[in-house]
Amino acid sequence: MTVSNAPTPTGTAPKDPGAAIGGSTAGGGRLSQVVRWGVLAAAAAVGLALSLLLGGFSVLSWVVLSALVYVVAIYSVSRAVEGPRHALDRLVTGVVTTFFLLALIPLVSLLVTVLQRGTRRLDAEFFTVSMRGVVGEGGGIAHALQGTLMITLVTTLVAVPIGILAAIYLVEYGQGRRLARSITFFVDVMTGIPSIVAGLFAFSLFSLVVEPGFKAGIVGVSALTLLMIPVVVRSTEEMLRLVPNELREASYALGVPKWLTVVKVVLPTAVAGIATGVTLAIARIIGETAPLLVTAGIGTSLNPNLFKDPMPTLPVFAYYQITQPGVQREAYIDRAWSAILVLIVIVMALNVVARLISKFFAPKTGR
Repeated sequence: MTVSNAPTPTGTAPKDPGAAIGGSTAGGGRLSQVVRWGVLAAAAAVGLALSLLLGGFSVLSWVVLSALVYVVAIYSVSRAVEGPRHALDRLVTGVVTTFFLLALIPLVSLLVTVLQRGTRRLDAEFFTVSMRGVVGEGGGIAHALQGTLMITLVTTLVAVPIGILAAIYLVEYGQGRRLARSITFFVDVMTGIPSIVAGLFAFSLFSLVVEPGFKAGIVGVSALTLLMIPVVVRSTEEMLRLVPNELREASYALGVPKWLTVVKVVLPTAVAGIATGVTLAIARIIGETAPLLVTAGIGTSLNPNLFKDPMPTLPVFAYYQITQPGVQREAYIDRAWSAILVLIVIVMALNVVARLISKFFAPKTGR
């Protein structure tokens, strides 16, 4: 049997390239961008009409109905013009895009609502004064902001070294050992416990050791540390496992001891991922409300002492402003929304810092 290697005549092309990969290209054309946008506009108009006919306009119903009409229309038009293979591709693309837009609706709605309600009290007074002696309008979050930053900072200083060192042991030293298996088991259990359980444990511990009903910033630190450590351990462990073993073996071949290999090779390679995991862990605890309700308590004055008296925080401050408003209810609600906005901005700032760390401290692989 011989195989002809004769070149294809210049200027010719396969009649049906889609058939070569098991598809069909009946129609042979391609939908232009103008046609696709026209189908989308028509679907939006039809979806709006259906939404109004079915009981009144709402963004959710409009998006859903428009998406359904668009998916059916673009599939039908594409099948007639481009063939079933391209039509199926456009159908799946339309479905994925629809669910993406549906997922964005609550997020965008939340951000818009927080921005609209939270910017009413964003002034200098709001950040520089506390709620001491305030029963109506005025006041601010200086005491709650101080408590949140202090508790989060101390929790990070305690939990991050413990979590990173535990992850290093699990990946580099404890493979196959009973202690490593036990640590992994307890980390998995602690990752899934409700946050209120950590708060109740810390509250009970300090009530037995110090005095019944003892509430202070250090109790909140203890509760949040229990929540933060497993997140740091799990994220750091995953990043360390992504470091190629060839780097470790090359270091060992040069006579570098294991501990120095971990410090000089493994950790610098994984530092970007570890920083991202730590940032996510901070974001995990900075908005916790339930454990701080029973551990740190609430107050109206500045309290720089973690070991004495209740220490207010932003989540607890917002919770009490909404659930226990005074006579001038609107003033309390405005303070709550503004505190929530500040908390969201802090979390977003932490994510920006994590991205910058990932960008500037990631190992350079180019020549």
